[in-house]
Amino acid sequence: MRTTRTAAAALLTAVALTVTAAGCSSSGGKDSEDGPPGASGGGEPAATARMTVAMVTHSGEGDTFWDIVQSGAETAAAKDNVEFLYAAHKEGKEQAALIDSYVAKKVDGLIVTLAKPEAVKASVAKAVAAGIPVVTINSGGQHSRAFGALSHIGQDEAVAGEAVGEELTARGKKKALCVIHEQGNVSLEERCAGVRKTFKGTVENLNVEGTNMPAATSSIEAKLQSAKDIDAVVALGAPFAAASVKARQGAGSDAEINTFDLNAAVVAQLKAGQIGFAVDQQPYLQGYEAVDLLWLHKDNLNVLGGGKQVLTGPALVTGKDVPVLEELTARGTR
Repeated sequence: MRTTRTAAAALLTAVALTVTAAGCSSSGGKDSEDGPPGASGGGEPAATARMTVAMVTHSGEGDTFWDIVQSGAETAAAKDNVEFLYAAHKEGKEQAALIDSYVAKKVDGLIVTLAKPEAVKASVAKAVAAGIPVVTINSGGQHSRAFGALSHIGQDEAVAGEAVGEELTARGKKKALCVIHEQGNVSLEERCAGVRKTFKGTVENLNVEGTNMPAATSSIEAKLQSAKDIDAVVALGAPFAAASVKARQGAGSDAEINTFDLNAAVVAQLKAGQIGFAVDQQPYLQGYEAVDLLWLHKDNLNVLGGGKQVLTGPALVTGKDVPVLEELTARGTR
């Protein structure tokens, strides 16, 4: 696994946070004795009062990235004696309504993504005004502090995009297609802008219908057929890496497929040489640290970041990292 210099310090911080959080329990920091780190079961939950934490994300149906986020959150919740609730909607208006519903239920803490910040701004403000601590994760980190959140946990999407642009240049690529699977998602736009900033070649954005995988695949295939000079495709989510591989085959293209985010399917594609590299932002860590921070804040008034984003990435992974990653992705923690 390889990191940019900016990301390297962030990842070391993230690892340190995981170790610190894992040691916080009513039993004096005794780790789980059953299963690997990140696995459920083993140990006693914290003796602190039961609390309820809700997470609202912009996930669309079938996006396995959010399964990993939830896995991390659920592991922390089991450790911290927290009831964990989860809801998601890809549309900002509906996401705001979900936040409002949890505010009405008077949950003890909220975890929110800011993919469409203006759509949820008022709802986040209601939560803060009601005295509900908010932690933002994954997207829209630059808005987190202004919205009144305690911290933001995730990767800086512009920095991640810049790392991809640098890697494409190092690989000798000349023209990249950046596939945006959700229009209006500020994080996806930032990723492509970051690629464009550092890539010595040219970058073209392609908007596809992310909730309709056959249509998305067809759009990518058509673009690769019409623009034979595209020699790199940048997918912005793991499911779209597979769609891009299929589209490349259909178009008879030699373009290298690369992707943001990691799951078992992407690791298999790296192993098979179907993908050049992937950008890992450690979604498990985002879910885990968000729940753990809300618990620590309630019990000990802790905060993280000092008003700055707590970075969980990016790290670039390639086929050589597969032996280590196969086991971790199989258990749903990477």
